[in-house]
Amino acid sequence: MTRIAGSGLILASNSASRKAMLEAAGIAFTAKGADVDERALESEMDGAEPGEIAQALAAAKAAAVSNGQPDALVLGSDSLVEVDGRRFDKPSSRENAAEHLRFFSGKIMTLHSAAALARDGQILWVGSDFARLRVRDLSDDFIAAYLDAEWPAVSYCVGVFRIEGPGVQLFDSIMGDQFTVLGMPLLQVLDALRGQGALLS
Repeated sequence: MTRIAGSGLILASNSASRKAMLEAAGIAFTAKGADVDERALESEMDGAEPGEIAQALAAAKAAAVSNGQPDALVLGSDSLVEVDGRRFDKPSSRENAAEHLRFFSGKIMTLHSAAALARDGQILWVGSDFARLRVRDLSDDFIAAYLDAEWPAVSYCVGVFRIEGPGVQLFDSIMGDQFTVLGMPLLQVLDALRGQGALLS
């Protein structure tokens, strides 16, 4: 594992996919969920582009955790889904998840993933990327069977899918970086860590 200079890297998230990405990349870190009112921040930014909102949420999470962790480098991340000009959050219930999937059926989903680095409450870097995923036509029978298998695991997933699991069955094609689809623009993050002197160049 690669050590981070200073007090180490803290991932401001309990996301299993984000943890797995950092672990696979050989990055040593600890995880601590951020206490951020995401819906309130989104309301304040009503009218902003989804990518901008994802960046603001990632920065807010990084800053929130960083405030209580002196000298530590904190990585915040967030993802937003947009379909037909409508922004979607994580489903609030299984019924809500089914509604999302019916709306997504046959449409292009744009997934925005953002990340931010902070230290001592100060944002050092923010980056983002997006991917476009073509959702195939989904039958009601498929949606029911899919949620039987994946609920409640996908209740924590914007877009109601885990691309590394059965969620891949939702799509006909995917245009974009695999890490962005998983929920974090990892290559940008690694570059930013090198830029902060936290990783060897």
